[in-house]
Amino acid sequence: MKFAKTALLAAVLCATSLSGHAYAADEILRFVPVKGGFVLAEQGRIAPIIVAPGETMAVRHAAQDLARDLAQVTGQTPQVLGQAAHTPTPAPAAIIIGTLGQSAIIDAMVKKGAINPQALAGKWESFLILSLQKPLPGVARALVVVGSDRRGTAFGAYEVSRAMGVNPWSWWADLAPRHHDAIYAAPGLHHFGPPSVRYRGIFVNDEDWGLFPWAARTFDPQRKDIGPKTYARIFELMLRLKANTLWPAMHKTTAAFNSDPANAKLADDYGIIMGSSHSEVMLRNNVGEWKDAPEAFNYAANPEKIRLYWEERVQKNGAYENLWTIGMRGLHDTGMVGTSTMAEKVALLDRVIKDQRALLDKHVAGGAEKAGQIFVPYKEVLDIYRSGLNVPENVSIVWPDDNFGYIRQFPSKAEAHRSGGAGVYYHLSYLGYPLSYLWLSTTPPALVREEMTRAYDKGARNIWIVNVGDIKPAEIGTTHFLDMAWDVEKHRGESQKDYLKHWLGEAFGPELSAQASAMMDEYFRLNFARRPEHLEWPAKAEDRHLSDFTVAEAHDRLRRWRALAAKAQAMAAQVPADRQDAWFELVEFPIRAASATNIRYFAAEYYDEMIEVTPAEAYSAGGAMAWADEEIAAITDRYNNAIAGGKWRNIMPAEPADPQWRIYRPRPLVTPAASLRSAPDRFFARVDATQTPPSPGIEAGDIPAKGWRKVEGMGRGHGVMIADTQGAPWSANFTLARGQNGVTLGLLPMFPDGEDRELKLEVSIDGGAPIAIAVPRQVGSAPWVTGVLANLLRVPVPATLTPGAHRIAVTARSGGIALNRLIFWP
Repeated sequence: MKFAKTALLAAVLCATSLSGHAYAADEILRFVPVKGGFVLAEQGRIAPIIVAPGETMAVRHAAQDLARDLAQVTGQTPQVLGQAAHTPTPAPAAIIIGTLGQSAIIDAMVKKGAINPQALAGKWESFLILSLQKPLPGVARALVVVGSDRRGTAFGAYEVSRAMGVNPWSWWADLAPRHHDAIYAAPGLHHFGPPSVRYRGIFVNDEDWGLFPWAARTFDPQRKDIGPKTYARIFELMLRLKANTLWPAMHKTTAAFNSDPANAKLADDYGIIMGSSHSEVMLRNNVGEWKDAPEAFNYAANPEKIRLYWEERVQKNGAYENLWTIGMRGLHDTGMVGTSTMAEKVALLDRVIKDQRALLDKHVAGGAEKAGQIFVPYKEVLDIYRSGLNVPENVSIVWPDDNFGYIRQFPSKAEAHRSGGAGVYYHLSYLGYPLSYLWLSTTPPALVREEMTRAYDKGARNIWIVNVGDIKPAEIGTTHFLDMAWDVEKHRGESQKDYLKHWLGEAFGPELSAQASAMMDEYFRLNFARRPEHLEWPAKAEDRHLSDFTVAEAHDRLRRWRALAAKAQAMAAQVPADRQDAWFELVEFPIRAASATNIRYFAAEYYDEMIEVTPAEAYSAGGAMAWADEEIAAITDRYNNAIAGGKWRNIMPAEPADPQWRIYRPRPLVTPAASLRSAPDRFFARVDATQTPPSPGIEAGDIPAKGWRKVEGMGRGHGVMIADTQGAPWSANFTLARGQNGVTLGLLPMFPDGEDRELKLEVSIDGGAPIAIAVPRQVGSAPWVTGVLANLLRVPVPATLTPGAHRIAVTARSGGIALNRLIFWP
């Protein structure tokens, strides 16, 4: 895979332009004169953008966006000219954008030897950015963007925008580009692509509480829905992030994407490949488009009507670039009906797939052998696949995670080498059992990197789709996922801290990046132990929702949250005026919201503990609950009504937003009446004075071992140790003051390789015979529930341990072993 020498090219330029540091040798653009370079913009003149008449709409959209970006940066709007290769355009400089084999201008340059076509020919979504002399009659110098296909060219145009400081989230996160009087093109050739993963996309989902009300009431009130105006902004964002595939919003509240043909036409104009989720096969939104009785959605009893329903969509959308989801589930994220035994399910699904492919043969150019298709073994469909379902060779099998960031199954070698390849459907947002997480984006980049590189290494390289909920506030997670999909090798060894420093540096500049990244790293670490939406534990005595934190651990957690929220607020004073809104959206709001939610929960827990013991302590904890309620209300109001002049009104609900899907949300906490609470100062003083309690055992991340790799940003404490080599022992020495009855291993709730259903390891104490441990990994089981909510599997190992010195060795016997800590029994 070939890329420009500096993969962080645009980010480096943005950072140096803000700080005045030296420029890198291979940058595309500069803001001061450069030897061998030329002026693209300076006071009184700006280079035109030239696009050949035969170019696609995707390239034309990108050229217009580049012109708009140049106007934002320089205050001057360039002309966008459509012309043939030999039409004179007297100009000292120009920006030329075109696609190999599509643009007559580019092909003319190839013919005269100015561009080497072998660098791009036959490559997927690749592009060059280079400086040329006399590329056209009358044009002295040009910055040329040439792509291997329409998206490659569009990506190249947006890369030029990024090189002059236009953040991909410029509109979506209020990161307006900084002004520069002059822009210079540096000499050189820059080669990008092909991407690591062929299809890279997002799923806009569970939009009822954020994206839909914002679009319907604020952004597009005439439409009163998510329509072409909103999708145009989504498509542009995707191209700026080098994504190419969309699963559109599909809840009942939103009109089905294809109910308005303008949506599909717009997607094609932008070069976006349309797909659909695991429950919307054949591009059909069943919730919005199936007009018959729900019980009629039964292929065993009603195949002809369902087949005609699918055929209508294939006929209408078959001319566009699509990824057809094949197979069948129920109407909306439910199991397929009409069968009782597993053999019947396999047979019926096999019949469904054959009939769906026959429709592609009938209506799509190239038929089922050429049309892009995916099969998603999600939830109950995985069991059907495991029971012998035969998926056609050229269909990509897209493996889902367990909805909480842990991939359920990885492709076998045979599955990875199928012509259709394999992929991953991943969640950064989720509505469902046992508890949802729709509010704040808290999945740590370290976990995403670990799971997705593991999937890539095992052959899942054809399609990566990530559920991003309402898009906001998942800006960091979305970018990170798509960055990895574009160039997995660049990010393979990148730590969470380093990625955050790069991302926040591009957003806010190098002066703030170190402090901001440290804060967001702490944000992800604290939330990994428990997401704010998951602050509920199985009920104990008297239905009191007691956590598994001790009082000292809970108060230490609150101390860290309070300190972090105070830093985020204090640092806002250092943020430039033009980044204040972005700072609140990307850093301050998520930190303060998570902090207040933790305060509310653990203050309630302390209130219950102390109300009959020390009422004064309890009353102050009740005051802290009331303070947290007010804090959440205030920052939510600010996000919706004050930030960016009300641009994001209705995008950010207070969690939980409403009574819908209450079964998948924590039970509401009741703040004590005013007569049963006092000022929170006493409670906060106790919390802030809390000393960090000692670790309850051994932190695995503190002890290196051959064949194991430390990963920071996951687990509790100092990171986790991941076994890269089966059979390699991780060992630790420890001394006990008194005897113990066993040890508990704390593992991340990962899954083993292939079709294995158990995590396997061995434990040896003091050189004794290894104790074989098998940990069943069954989605929906009680251990899975507690594991994903805590991001921790507690695996007990009985053993008689006498006082004195001991040595323990843990050996991985399967993939997916990530050791966090060892805790000794009393």
